[in-house]
Amino acid sequence: MVKSAAQIIKAVMKASTSLPVSLVALAALGGSALGCLGLSAGSTYPDYESSEVRKALESPENDKEPGVDVGDVKIRQSVCEGIKTETSTVMLSHDDLSRFLGERGMAQVEIKARGNLFWFDFPGTDEKAGDTVRLRVAVLRDAKEAATELHKSLLEHGPGWWGLRRSNLSVLAPKAGFTEALAFALRYKLVCWGMFMRADADDVYVVPGPYMEL
Repeated sequence: MVKSAAQIIKAVMKASTSLPVSLVALAALGGSALGCLGLSAGSTYPDYESSEVRKALESPENDKEPGVDVGDVKIRQSVCEGIKTETSTVMLSHDDLSRFLGERGMAQVEIKARGNLFWFDFPGTDEKAGDTVRLRVAVLRDAKEAATELHKSLLEHGPGWWGLRRSNLSVLAPKAGFTEALAFALRYKLVCWGMFMRADADDVYVVPGPYMEL
């Protein structure tokens, strides 16, 4: 019998005292509940204008009106005009993301969930009703571990889940349609802060953009 997400999280947290926090978080968020369509997000993303998303994209060959599909688009450099997008090589904390958002006047609620895992809550479809989009920010030991953990987590969660990584930070975002996820990442300029990655049916794909890492 497939356990509910709450049962899985409770069981993992009970047995987690000897596990690294990052692995505990991934197990709680992924685990055996994953189906072929990916885990349910439990989030309601705000509405978006698809035309605004298309204006921010171009094809790998620099065509200005690409189809919005994974592997067929990249994010225009002009999206991040005035923002430094050089690859970060220093160790970071979750405060790096907080400062980035704060400098742009973008409100978010930051919650420390456990150890090196932080939750960032953003307004969802109906903010007054308490709808939120929760990003999970993990602080890892180095960039290699951040890349590995995010890749594993995206595969475990399945199609539609997406995330970002910057140096030793990995960010896991709830399941969304591709255009919907891009709209959210563009609205908060997250594509200027970290490298955008998304799980599809068979692998994890990087959407090239102003900020990139190997």
